[in-house]
Amino acid sequence: MRPLQGCRGRGVVVGTVTLCLAAGWALQTPGGVSLVVPQPSINATVAQNILLSVEYSCRGVATIEWKHVSSWGTTKIVEWKSGNYVNISTVYKDRVTTFENGSIQLLNVGMRDAGYYFITVTEEHGANTYGTIVVNVYEIIYEDLHFVAVLFTFLAAVSAILVCFMWLCNKSLHLFQKKMTHKLTASTTEEIELETIEC
Repeated sequence: MRPLQGCRGRGVVVGTVTLCLAAGWALQTPGGVSLVVPQPSINATVAQNILLSVEYSCRGVATIEWKHVSSWGTTKIVEWKSGNYVNISTVYKDRVTTFENGSIQLLNVGMRDAGYYFITVTEEHGANTYGTIVVNVYEIIYEDLHFVAVLFTFLAAVSAILVCFMWLCNKSLHLFQKKMTHKLTASTTEEIELETIEC
């Protein structure tokens, strides 16, 4: 029975070694894809450049794909494999910059760029993960400034007309007072003459 105990001790050692090798192999097998989207909502104005920032990590080589979904439909923006090719759609050809961490930059955004941006990171062994960024694009409204300028011009014109009207009224009043003074002087002179004649 002693030989069995020796085999049993070796069996524990072999089992432990096998367990360690299996754990090491499990840790090295692909399938661990992670994606972080630090800013899931972006507000921008027309003609601004925006960065759709993400950070991914995986054990193998990853393929990154960005799509834009809006009321106008779904558009594939770009797809690339880290360290290899970059395939940018013709609509976004001169407007997209890609980064190694999976982020993209959109240049000169317009109202049609508002919507949902979906990123898919796929590892070479098939594991994948998804992320979404919502982009709101607003127009710069110059109508308010235009309204203020028109109102200011209107008020300046009305005030100029009122100043002219007040000047005319002042001149008319001055002429009227001059006439009244002249009539009073003439009437006073007549009264004095009449008094002198009566005396």
